[in-house]
Amino acid sequence: MAMVVRNPICLDTRFILYAFTSIYLTGYTDGVIETFAALAEPTRFRIVELLGTGTFTVNEICEHLALGQPQVSKHLRVLKDVALVDVEPRAQQRFYTLNAPSFRQLHDWLEGYRQVWERRFDALDELLIELDAQKGTD
Repeated sequence: MAMVVRNPICLDTRFILYAFTSIYLTGYTDGVIETFAALAEPTRFRIVELLGTGTFTVNEICEHLALGQPQVSKHLRVLKDVALVDVEPRAQQRFYTLNAPSFRQLHDWLEGYRQVWERRFDALDELLIELDAQKGTD
């Protein structure tokens, strides 16, 4: 995890945070970018949604999503490469589940943005209340 940097001139820029938002620049976000790229494909997103309900084999995923086995295997390989899914081989089958730590990292990254937008919306609410109060006194 990166540290908050007040004077970024002499430090490695891959770990610099924006001073006002605490949102990471690069380095830390590389994995997040790969995760979003993998999830941007609708079929992979559907597979992740399905795996959110439990553990499935490739054939079960094929049945649920009405897709061919080569197509599903290709998408699962991409999801595995970005650590969104785990695979457990059992005999001739492979069982796929979501990789919780990867989703925790994604959640933590998004949390920084949520906090920024909450502060901005709170400031907007205050401004709107102030404008309403001014309009009422005019």
